Amino acid sequence: MHPFDETLLDDPGRRDEVDRTDYLRSLAGAGALVREVTGRVDGDLAEPLRRLAADRPRAVHVVAVGGTRLAADLACSLTRHSGVLVTTGAGSALPGWIGPLDLVVAISLSGAADGPVAQAYEAARRGASVLTVGAPGGPLADAAARARGVHVEVTGRSDHTHRVARSRTAAWAAAVPVLRALQLAGLLEAGATPFDELADTLDEVAERARPDAEYFVNPAKTLALDLADRSPLVLADGPVTSVAASRAAAMLHRTSRVPASWGRLPDDAGEIVACLSGPAAGSPDGSGGGVFADPYLDGAAPARPLALVLLREPEGVEVEGVDHGLTRSVRRAAEHSGVRVVEQHARAGADLVRVASLAAMLDLATAYLALGHGLDPGRVPGLDDITGERA
Repeated sequence: MHPFDETLLDDPGRRDEVDRTDYLRSLAGAGALVREVTGRVDGDLAEPLRRLAADRPRAVHVVAVGGTRLAADLACSLTRHSGVLVTTGAGSALPGWIGPLDLVVAISLSGAADGPVAQAYEAARRGASVLTVGAPGGPLADAAARARGVHVEVTGRSDHTHRVARSRTAAWAAAVPVLRALQLAGLLEAGATPFDELADTLDEVAERARPDAEYFVNPAKTLALDLADRSPLVLADGPVTSVAASRAAAMLHRTSRVPASWGRLPDDAGEIVACLSGPAAGSPDGSGGGVFADPYLDGAAPARPLALVLLREPEGVEVEGVDHGLTRSVRRAAEHSGVRVVEQHARAGADLVRVASLAAMLDLATAYLALGHGLDPGRVPGLDDITGERA
């Protein structure tokens, strides 16, 4: 991997040479794609979805691969108070307990990923209700037809022509029909799916972090600089921000090609604090070694010291399951150990909006992190062959 070059981020010509797949533009279009899918879900598809969700399911199983796992995580998080079991999966085996009283949601934007397709066909065979999301036609749409279910098309757009959507950049649009079906089934409150606010939030983040905004006024570029020479440890302060943390770790892996881990407070407090005093923590002065470090006096610095990325609920807002005091204690422990702390606060609003405000910014930061290292953020050699998706 090339050394990180922050000057590349502000040079349109060099940036475009690296971003050959136009990945930044695809990320910026997430809000528009959400509006497009919302229009169809609340228009022509409204009645089919209403029939599908007419009977409250005994349980819901969401199978998704690649970037669309965001939709599965959102489904689990937003229905946590519904009293209905919501599970997720990605493999080819449908859980044995699923039957005619259950709803199975299968997402594959290519329409052909092995896990979602196999589970959708098996769900149809068992008589479960089936909702599929992905490209028009193909095996996944056929599985929905066999189950007399609903297939929602989600595609990308390039020069006014349809193409298979990239799972990372179209994940928010893929979540729209899933969340609408759960709402119609009575698993979500009426205000839990403000798709217009979701689209506005995605647009707002894209505007703040647009490529032509120089790094010192661009929060996503600044975040990329903070993580350029570090191993990220992403920590959420509660159940809602944990969705963004999981997404951030996945995007660091897939987009930036940087190993990362994530956790959630209070469950993972012990493991996180233990890491903060380990060999990857850095030095007590926060330098992580640095150009002035003396390896004979100070000890050798880790090759890539830790950075703690704290994803937090809005400042001053009390949220169920969030202990702000514990979060501050973990931050102090990190600072005392010389670990760089990067803190991101969610925008106030519904759960869906808060997740989007964090995750969308990190999506762009991971793209800039890849670009700074000379890597095309939209193309990972061999990845599509392994996942069966256009990652």
